[in-house]
Amino acid sequence: NTCSRRTTISMYGRYTQELGVYAKEEAARLREEGVRRPSVAERSRSLELLENDKGRCAKCRICTVRCQKFLISCVGEDWIFLILLGLFMALLSWLVDFGIGICLQSQKWMYVNLEGNVFLQYLAWVTYPVVLITFSAGFTQILAPQAVGSGIPEIKTILRGVVLKECLTFKTFVAKVIGLTSALGSGMPLGKESPFVHIASLGASLLCKFMSLFGGIYENESRNMELLSVACAVGVSCVFAAPIGGLLFSIEAMSTFFTVRNYWRGFFAATVTAFMYRVLAVWNRDEVTITALLPTNFRQDFPFDLQELPAFAVLGIVSGFGGALFVCLNRQIVQLIRNQKTIKKFLMKKRLLYPALVTLLVSTLTFPPGFGQFMAAKLTQMESLETLLDNHTWSKQGIPEEFDSNSHSQAWKHPQVNVFVTLTLFVVMKFWMSALAMTMPVPCGAFMPVFVIGAALGRLVGESMATWFPDGVHSDGTIYPIEPGVYAAVGAAALSGAVTHTVSTAVVVFELTGQISHILPVMIAVILANAVAQSLQPSLYDSLIMIKKLPYLPELGWGHHEKYNICVEDIMIRDVMYITLNCCYRDLHDVLLAGHLKTLALLESSESMILLGSIERAQLQALLSLQLGRPRRLKYLRDRATAESRLSVVSHPSSEDGSTMVNQEVHFQVNKETSLSSTPTPSMKPLKPALKRPSVVDHPTEIPMPTSKKWEENQLDEQVNFDNCMIDPAPIQLVERTSLHKTHTIFSLLGLDHAYVTSIGRLIGVVSLKELQKAIEGSVAVKGVNVRPPLASFRDSGTSGTIMNNENKARDLHKLWNRRKSMSLPQEHRASDPDEKSK
Repeated sequence: NTCSRRTTISMYGRYTQELGVYAKEEAARLREEGVRRPSVAERSRSLELLENDKGRCAKCRICTVRCQKFLISCVGEDWIFLILLGLFMALLSWLVDFGIGICLQSQKWMYVNLEGNVFLQYLAWVTYPVVLITFSAGFTQILAPQAVGSGIPEIKTILRGVVLKECLTFKTFVAKVIGLTSALGSGMPLGKESPFVHIASLGASLLCKFMSLFGGIYENESRNMELLSVACAVGVSCVFAAPIGGLLFSIEAMSTFFTVRNYWRGFFAATVTAFMYRVLAVWNRDEVTITALLPTNFRQDFPFDLQELPAFAVLGIVSGFGGALFVCLNRQIVQLIRNQKTIKKFLMKKRLLYPALVTLLVSTLTFPPGFGQFMAAKLTQMESLETLLDNHTWSKQGIPEEFDSNSHSQAWKHPQVNVFVTLTLFVVMKFWMSALAMTMPVPCGAFMPVFVIGAALGRLVGESMATWFPDGVHSDGTIYPIEPGVYAAVGAAALSGAVTHTVSTAVVVFELTGQISHILPVMIAVILANAVAQSLQPSLYDSLIMIKKLPYLPELGWGHHEKYNICVEDIMIRDVMYITLNCCYRDLHDVLLAGHLKTLALLESSESMILLGSIERAQLQALLSLQLGRPRRLKYLRDRATAESRLSVVSHPSSEDGSTMVNQEVHFQVNKETSLSSTPTPSMKPLKPALKRPSVVDHPTEIPMPTSKKWEENQLDEQVNFDNCMIDPAPIQLVERTSLHKTHTIFSLLGLDHAYVTSIGRLIGVVSLKELQKAIEGSVAVKGVNVRPPLASFRDSGTSGTIMNNENKARDLHKLWNRRKSMSLPQEHRASDPDEKSK
């Protein structure tokens, strides 16, 4: 028993504590929890009373109470949350589509009813989208500016571990939904998929807050981050009704590393939302039964010939160059606006003028009686995509065939030019229009416009193949005609995959069209497009992250082998701010004033530089506030008043007048102390009140300045007591020869902000996200960062000298470890409530 009482927890990096003390603390905590949770006992007691009751309604009430308990217990389950999220997002997507359809039909209705007056038609065609875009930009800017754009860069940054509080609020949700409906209802070349990823993440975040009322598991931040990654799959699935492609796209576009346990969550939620989305279409009588969103009827028995594979490969390579050009063009437009100070200053004052001008330009060029007649401007994006996936050939030997008068394909026919000119103008014009429209400050995405442009590019290649081979490709004496719709599907998957740097767009195409027979050409084109695009430009989402300057770690590029020869010691910051175990409060005060680091390293001493752990800045601020704060000053005044009253009593022991004087002095000191303590106590701010120099007390004139100054100096010279401070005994550490590739993997996997660099336990530097980002991007002109030369692997190093150096370091380490055993480390305690609030 004596041994068990004396047993301590002796693990490296953990502070020792006797089991007896731990048992007492645990018993006190359990008693407090028993006091805080009387409702459970009361409910069970009420259930027992109901069971003993033999009235008529007793059984019904018992069943009601049991069902209530069962439902409350089930609310915390994952499948309940995933079903609610899937149903809610499917309904919201259907409502947004309904609103967009009404807006687009209204524009067509005005255009058709004004037929005969071209000027009025032009005014209606241009004014309507300008009003909707201006409303979307103004509403979003007033309510929540964080709703502007696609939202995927912000969600990627949040999943990386960076806190962006305003991006997941209810105001952002409302602004995103209403602004997106207005923007897409204007008919501009904008997309719905990327904003709905953000909307689904917002829905998941708000649903987690609501579900936390029933189960405390939804207050866990790590679990909520996993649910955010599931919400990204839901956002894609409720747009294209593609659960498998939606999950794979969310993994590729959003996560550097994906947790395997989220697979079933993602599939389940994406399937629920895709099923409900298509059921709502059947319920609204838009569809007869549940089918693919854009069903096709490509040939199944012989989908393509092997001689067509080079054409598919060329289409993939061209799509790769096109995707890189689209990303570059979008970034250049934004930088052009930002670099021109005159334009930037003017647009900052007139925030709604830029989207109105862009909308006016695009609407004018797409006016159907004008230039829009050469690019099928009457069709919406979904109608254009539906016609481009048609398996019928539009031209034969360069001559347009007759279209069905009731079909939307009639819009691609022009009496003066052939189909090739129409498709070429559509691809070129929509390409730069989409890149320009994406820069407007409205909720929008680029996936759907790029998808349609890729389909048009593939259709152009398919029509060219049908013209070059009018009788089809011969195989074993059988003639199989060319199907341009297959080329459209391949081009859509390739160009969208090149822009987003994903391969899952191939799966999205399969689920969107309902056919998988052309899987081989689609995969070949998508892989080639990704290979070309990734070697030229970052993905569209990474480009937006760079434009917005979000703290995100870029990926290691292809072909940069010199980056694998760079080690941590070449990019780390060697001048590290730290505190020691035996430091005084003055050192703590100086360190806190010198920088704004979130955490500081705790060392054994300045001579040994042995890393013992890390302490958060809020904890150090709380320590300094306790040492120099108001309670300590009042205690000092109280002790001084007591001492002075005793001296006055001793100096006049036998005089009645003296006793009266003593009472007056004591009464004066008590009144003075009461007046000081009666002032309203401010909320404990960690650092600023403690660092005020003359005093932290609200009325410094009531205290003599020399005494207060001297007292403060004495307090600062005292040694810091770390007993009430939360210390992380095992911060992330890297050795000096850790490669840049391994460091990038560790930072990406753990979502780190910084890591300490140690050499046999000694702190020699620190590397943060900023240094790692600059090293990956190739920026060597950074203050405090010494990047190794390209031939760093051929540095001069003698083998014998290295061995001797390591032996000396090991000998010094043993000496320091023996010295460390004689020193007592502070025990780890629970943080008090003020400390938690300061965090």
